[in-house]
Amino acid sequence: MNTWPIGAEGGTPNPDGGLTPSQTVGPFFGYALPFAGGPDLVPPHTPGAIRVHGTVYDGAGVPVPDAVVEIWQADAAGRIPRAPGSFARDGVTFTGWGRAAVDRLGRYAFSTVRPGATGADANPYLAMSVFARGMLRRVVTRVYFPEDDRHADPLFALVPASRHETLIAVREESGAYRFDVHIQGEQETVFLAV
Repeated sequence: MNTWPIGAEGGTPNPDGGLTPSQTVGPFFGYALPFAGGPDLVPPHTPGAIRVHGTVYDGAGVPVPDAVVEIWQADAAGRIPRAPGSFARDGVTFTGWGRAAVDRLGRYAFSTVRPGATGADANPYLAMSVFARGMLRRVVTRVYFPEDDRHADPLFALVPASRHETLIAVREESGAYRFDVHIQGEQETVFLAV
């Protein structure tokens, strides 16, 4: 799995002076992590709501049936939400965070708003993490939107042009955005070291 650095790798210090190795991050997701309303950052009928969905695939191109996908994002005006309440959705407060368990076919979906840019040199994006069995750590990527000119975005510029399409959602005829995650293989999604 290839990653592009945007932060320092970490670990847990142990008394012997080294780092304690990571443990696999699954497959307990279906029991411990999903919660009611987790994928609905806004109710689907909210004016301006968008649907972001896709499938998580393993290195052989087979859907992963027990992964969890999380997103973090700015609101439509580009502000980073600071309001509490992600676990107790009230249908009004936008917290900018959501969690969706994939179904048995590896599919996830979120109802959210299209984020605004957080600065003059950044494009709107969703930060996405994927947790899946057999992985020692979550993988982190960004989801950019096809309507935006990403050439000014400093992180996007670090990624080789041949890999750009793995970071861009596809706008569907319905207006929804599709973003498939390929954990490994020929179509591997670009992941970031955080």
